[in-house]
Amino acid sequence: MTVTALPSPLADAYARLSTVYPGLRVTARPAHEPPPRGDGWVGADELALGGPALDSYLAWDEARVLRDYGRQARPDVIASFGLHRYAWPACLLITAPWLFARRVPYLPPDRVAFHRTSGRMSVDVERFACLPDDPAAAHPGALVVPDEEALRAQVRVAVAEHLGPLLEGFGPRMRRGRRALWGMVTDEVVEGLWYVGNLLGEERRTMAELELLMPGASAPYTGGSGFRTLTGPAGEELPTRDRASCCFFYTIQPDDPEAACVTCPRTCDADRVARLTAAVAA
Repeated sequence: MTVTALPSPLADAYARLSTVYPGLRVTARPAHEPPPRGDGWVGADELALGGPALDSYLAWDEARVLRDYGRQARPDVIASFGLHRYAWPACLLITAPWLFARRVPYLPPDRVAFHRTSGRMSVDVERFACLPDDPAAAHPGALVVPDEEALRAQVRVAVAEHLGPLLEGFGPRMRRGRRALWGMVTDEVVEGLWYVGNLLGEERRTMAELELLMPGASAPYTGGSGFRTLTGPAGEELPTRDRASCCFFYTIQPDDPEAACVTCPRTCDADRVARLTAAVAA
């Protein structure tokens, strides 16, 4: 007997994400198909173990910093870069389908593989949350929740279930406490989806959604969305946010006044206005 696999209820959302943001291509694998391995692929579960796979993964970041900036970075900074470069797209695996289709995939680390150099991710979505009026509510893998707030809670749960084990792998190398690590996850959730909202031309709507998603008192996350608005030289509104964490990129270029991110707690409002105004003009 031939069993026909049901199409992934997340496939359309991932296709839209790849269209909006070509730097990330997501493939929804058929149910229980083994994740790709070798030839540049690494499993999220392998990174969570904190062993040889993570050593190899971070060696790439170390070599890139040396190549691009001509200097060694501290091991904890390299580990922070490595986590950021995984967590930023990994959060989009969950938040983008929520924004696009109000579907929230649950992705244990063993269901996700990452090919960093080509910007590809391969996922196996067995379960997802959705609202009662979703056409996919009858899917055998669907968890139907009653309303939008309940669905937002499932976004927070899904991100924590995926990235919590990764923090166990990366954390000892990053020399940061639990609060700082979850602050970094908060930033990845907010800034990744905020970026996609900009690409969609829906920045304000996305910011409003993120303010509800990350209100600031949702453990284990540290802080909220952190959005606020600055005023430019011509009276224009310039959206910004205050990060809950720092990536320490400034340690690689300590003499560069723009080495800190524009949303970094180290960047004062005057510098933010100047940099945001220049970006708009460009």
